[in-house]
Amino acid sequence: MLEGLRARALGLGRALRRAGKRSRTLTRAYGRLVGERERVYLELGRLRSRLAGEGKRSGGVDPGTMIWIFGSGRSGSTWLRSMMGEIGGVRVWEEPMVGRLFGEFYARAPKENLRSADFVMGDPIRKGWIESVRNFVLDGARYSNPRLGAQEYLVIKEPNGSVGAPLLMEALPESRMILLVRDPRDVVASVLDAAREGGWLYESRAGKTGTKRGKVEARPNAFVRERANVYRRGVESARRAYDAHEGPKVLVRYEDLRADTMNEMRRIYSTLGIPVDEGELGRAVEKHSWENVPEGERKAGASSTAGGRRVAGGRT
Repeated sequence: MLEGLRARALGLGRALRRAGKRSRTLTRAYGRLVGERERVYLELGRLRSRLAGEGKRSGGVDPGTMIWIFGSGRSGSTWLRSMMGEIGGVRVWEEPMVGRLFGEFYARAPKENLRSADFVMGDPIRKGWIESVRNFVLDGARYSNPRLGAQEYLVIKEPNGSVGAPLLMEALPESRMILLVRDPRDVVASVLDAAREGGWLYESRAGKTGTKRGKVEARPNAFVRERANVYRRGVESARRAYDAHEGPKVLVRYEDLRADTMNEMRRIYSTLGIPVDEGELGRAVEKHSWENVPEGERKAGASSTAGGRRVAGGRT
């Protein structure tokens, strides 16, 4: 099959050169040939990777064992990661922020830069830098988790790097993806609660210069708008990545996870195609249920309010 595709690609290349020398009436045909040639080369690359066993970077991590959690902060990602991390054969990579590193830079680049081959992340050289993103992530995963076994899964909690989810999933199409979403009103209310005096976010900023500890009290509406925009950007980017991703993926609603945790966890593993022991899963769910978290380990402000009501659980 590889030889057949290679011959087809070479034939298309010769046709392109002939078409380029002829009249403008062949412009449309030329464009179609360009697109077809790119699709053939892409398929060639995929087949070579499968046949040669090049699914992972030498010394890196097999991207097929990666499980990304995208969405937004305050949506239950820590809770979900904790439950998944209890299962045997699973390790956790805690917020590498690699999505933010590449996603923010790409999203903020001027359009004229994106059209230039001189720009390090310009669209004309996308094939090259997407491969670099892939290698960067796989190498980082290996150095961060040097004891990761060949058959172990790596759960990556990355809600605050969701702006880069489209790039990460493009670079690592073999990865599994969880899109975790929560009612945005509850997300913003949870952050607002945590940022007020006495909340965990407020206390974590104590003594740090340049922080905005007083913004919640002085300008609560501005704070809410800011957090709502953060939520929108992250979730919209994660949704684009989810829609485009052709690998294993699952959409999880925080509210459903709270209402029927065990069945939702079963659905997550089943949809992602990951085998899991029923008893082990039940123990993980029980251990991390809100009722079993010791009182001293619960953060002040970890619950959230929305519309004047207290949200059950308030897991983050």
